[in-house]
Amino acid sequence: MDLKPPPYEKPPPIPELPDHFPAVEGVGQMQRPKHPTSYVETLGHFLKANIASGIYAMGDAFRNGGLILAPFLTAVLGGICVFNQHILVNCATAVREKYKLNYYPGYDATVELCFSSGPPIFQKFASRGKSAVNFFLIVAQLGFCCVYMVFVTSTTHQILHNFGIELEIHLNMLVTLALLLGFIIIRNLKYLAPVSLFATATMFLGVGLTIYISSQDLPPISSRYALPSWVQLPLFFGTIIYAYEGISLVLLLQTEMENPEKFDSPLGVLNVGNIIVTVLQIIVGFIGYLKYGEDVKGSLIPSICLLTVSNLSQFVKIATAIGILLTYPIMFYVPVALIWPAVVKRWGPFDKSAKYEIILRLVLCFLTFILSEIIPDLGLFISLVGAVSSTALALVFPPLCDISMRQLDGDFGFLGWRKMVDYLTLIIAFFGFCTGSYFSLVHIVQAFGSSTEES
Repeated sequence: MDLKPPPYEKPPPIPELPDHFPAVEGVGQMQRPKHPTSYVETLGHFLKANIASGIYAMGDAFRNGGLILAPFLTAVLGGICVFNQHILVNCATAVREKYKLNYYPGYDATVELCFSSGPPIFQKFASRGKSAVNFFLIVAQLGFCCVYMVFVTSTTHQILHNFGIELEIHLNMLVTLALLLGFIIIRNLKYLAPVSLFATATMFLGVGLTIYISSQDLPPISSRYALPSWVQLPLFFGTIIYAYEGISLVLLLQTEMENPEKFDSPLGVLNVGNIIVTVLQIIVGFIGYLKYGEDVKGSLIPSICLLTVSNLSQFVKIATAIGILLTYPIMFYVPVALIWPAVVKRWGPFDKSAKYEIILRLVLCFLTFILSEIIPDLGLFISLVGAVSSTALALVFPPLCDISMRQLDGDFGFLGWRKMVDYLTLIIAFFGFCTGSYFSLVHIVQAFGSSTEES
């Protein structure tokens, strides 16, 4: 299925590069890699970034979306996310050709240059748009890393308990931190490729076994809610958007490819990867909610544990814990790639050794550890991160870039359908951002209150 939007047929005249935009390598600029990745390696990175803790939250998402409505809404929101990923890639290509850049712009630089190329109202917010993208990228990726740390810690805690080993949960999280420290010092996507491929294999195995276990003795469909209440829909929206976790890696993965043109081709990484992800999400969400009903957790793993303590369920937990643990480095790569050049620009230059960058990586990793210690509820945190940062990155900035690039020429396709899609996406994003953030925060406050009373 080719979801790639039509290419820009009428590129505007080549203007001068904005004065405030750096002419040397820095934040937002990606040079051709010294160690490019193949199609399979890039697909492995993409799948690993999107098949993580979010897919195990799909049962909870379908509980909030209804057994009948949720599959349809998942496919629609997934299609919109894929469409916007293609828009982002097209916009990056367009500004690269327009400004005759000798490097590949990142997400933040793409937004800035698209806004600079548009009407005056967009030009006014070009620099702020770049800063906003960087903020949301860092918050989203570090938020994902926090969720992964909580997920791995809780899962390994259950595994050890079932083997008769009682390890205090905070000490268990320290062990998780120690394991992660060995992977975050890997500074090249090429060297992370084997890690991602192995993690992808373990996650596919874990997801497959989860579907198999949850498919046993299913209750009738009539026993579950077909349609949700309006209060539940915002939480569903936040979880679905969170589950498409790879928007921040789209341009980075394309740049790192040996043949970048294969990234967004009809059978490229974007289309193939997203079809696989969406199909798995619908299957896991449908079966997860049908099997466990209102007792489904923020992750399906605890639900499986309550159902059975067989060797097969233990293997699912082990495979999933390994897969999520090895997903942390690839998601951690993005905030480091954004923050490190800014640190060099502000306090550099440093010597050519990697020790200062490694120090930054250690500091950020410890930050996710501290934040993970105070997360009250995994499912609610997933909804909050999805409603805020993921919505902005996946559904707000791509259509804004598209509108800005096409506005001056009136190039919006037949009967302006592109403009209609862009504005519809922004309306959906605004609804999800406001309602999802509000209800997630309300439930998180309630969770904090309950935990305080129990203590």
